[in-house]
Amino acid sequence: MNSADNKALAGQFFARFSAGDLTGAVALLADDVTWWSAGKPGLGPVTGVRNKERIARVFRSMSEQLKSGLAMNVKGMVAEGDKVAVEVESHGELRNGRLYNNEYHFLLTMRDGKIAAAKEYYDTHHVHATWFAESPK
Repeated sequence: MNSADNKALAGQFFARFSAGDLTGAVALLADDVTWWSAGKPGLGPVTGVRNKERIARVFRSMSEQLKSGLAMNVKGMVAEGDKVAVEVESHGELRNGRLYNNEYHFLLTMRDGKIAAAKEYYDTHHVHATWFAESPK
């Protein structure tokens, strides 16, 4: 695949995710995908490396906690070889009333028309405060 094809694949992944088509988004991941999320392993519930099954569970768990899904707005992409760098902003309201609006940088590695690896950088403090911190009493 060339850089344009790889960018199209990245865009398709985020479009499916935003549309709530998690099955379709996960289908774009290679069976042996590695998905790394920012943060020190063990210091947060969504940090470190996950395989396809585990990242699919994270996606489903997130979806269950959102009122109307999570919009992933692609702000820009740069591709070279088998890698695509993607800037994304998310927006979604959790069932507990909290607003999740994070900014990300993804570095995706493509192989044979699938996403073979993802490195996901984001505001780890916002993730904790929105998804995991106790509500003030």
